[in-house]
Amino acid sequence: MAFSIIVFVVALGIIASERIDRTNVALLGATLLLLAGILNQEEAVEAIDFNTIGLLVGMMIMVRLTEATGVYTWLAIRAGQWSQGRPLLLVLALGGTTAVLSAFLDNVTTVLLIVPITFVLADALDIDPIPLIIIEIFASNIGGTATLIGDPPNILIAGHTGLSFTAFITNLAPIVIVTLAVVGAGLYLRYRSRLRVSSDARERVMALDARRSIEDAAEAKRTVPILVATILAFFFHNALGLEPATVALAGAAIMLLVSRQGLQDTIGGIEWPTLFFLLGLFVMVGALEHTGALDEVADGIASVTGGNHVAELLGILWASALGSGIVDNIPFTAAMLPVVDDLGGAQNDAYWWALALGACFGGNLTIVAAAANVAASGMSARAGHPIGFMSFMKIGAPVTAVSLALATGYMMLRYA
Repeated sequence: MAFSIIVFVVALGIIASERIDRTNVALLGATLLLLAGILNQEEAVEAIDFNTIGLLVGMMIMVRLTEATGVYTWLAIRAGQWSQGRPLLLVLALGGTTAVLSAFLDNVTTVLLIVPITFVLADALDIDPIPLIIIEIFASNIGGTATLIGDPPNILIAGHTGLSFTAFITNLAPIVIVTLAVVGAGLYLRYRSRLRVSSDARERVMALDARRSIEDAAEAKRTVPILVATILAFFFHNALGLEPATVALAGAAIMLLVSRQGLQDTIGGIEWPTLFFLLGLFVMVGALEHTGALDEVADGIASVTGGNHVAELLGILWASALGSGIVDNIPFTAAMLPVVDDLGGAQNDAYWWALALGACFGGNLTIVAAAANVAASGMSARAGHPIGFMSFMKIGAPVTAVSLALATGYMMLRYA
């Protein structure tokens, strides 16, 4: 356990220093754990969340194929013209769309769709895309909290408890809406000076003919309907009995079949560094879970709260947020499920809402805390706009603190 913790903490520290590429660090950390015998090869493979990896691969392929048609440029121009180049309307359009889509698709899929549009729009308006990407990451994690399918921790909780889609919305959507409004307003004020659009840029965008941005209309007719059908399938994947990764990979396979684009170019467009970073991270966290380190954290919550109902709810909320922010909210949530059961989750659903809010809101703490963060930052780095670990955390920490403060008040008022 001690060795697993040391490897993880050192790796996180090196990633935060940004002196070595995070993918190299994650793979080296995972390799050390395998060489030391902490995990064998089969256990390392079991630690990898292939639903997340498959979802990313499928969506990356579809985004790559549809991007070549010019459809994202068309969407970006239309969004810029709708907002008239005004920063507030721009933030509302991108942040609001990201939050809503994250609730009814999932946050990883949403950022993979929205981020390419954001880069094109920022380029057209001649503004820095980083503030918009960061706002979208926060909006995806907060918005995804509202529903059963919006964020991986919620899917884990639903699978463990059998809580319904309606139960998630009625219990989590109210605080999600309030948190989005507060955090969104704060982020807009924080980044307003970096989102100023010159009058010349505004006039250029308004004068653009969006239809001319479609570079290959025939390819768009072949691929875009498949993308739309895949997105619609995400809404019904539970009823269909399919995992999100299966839906995404099926859509990608069909799109590759009908597309006229080269397979090598398409595969080359996948964010491979992001995928390998996640592989290494899953193995390192798997070692923490395998050695009982995560169980120790979870048991510590139970001992500190001393059986007090309110203390247990708030302990789950805050500890889940901090643990998810440091480790990764998917495996941390999995480790917390039996603990919440023992604390009172079997008798009181409020415990599960505390876990969901903590794990999902905690995903905004660091750039490695949620799969959506990793995916968005990987795309940003590939486009020449890297998002540093510490620069993200400087914004993520206050956003998480404000979100948890609001969630604390909500839990006290509704469930205490």
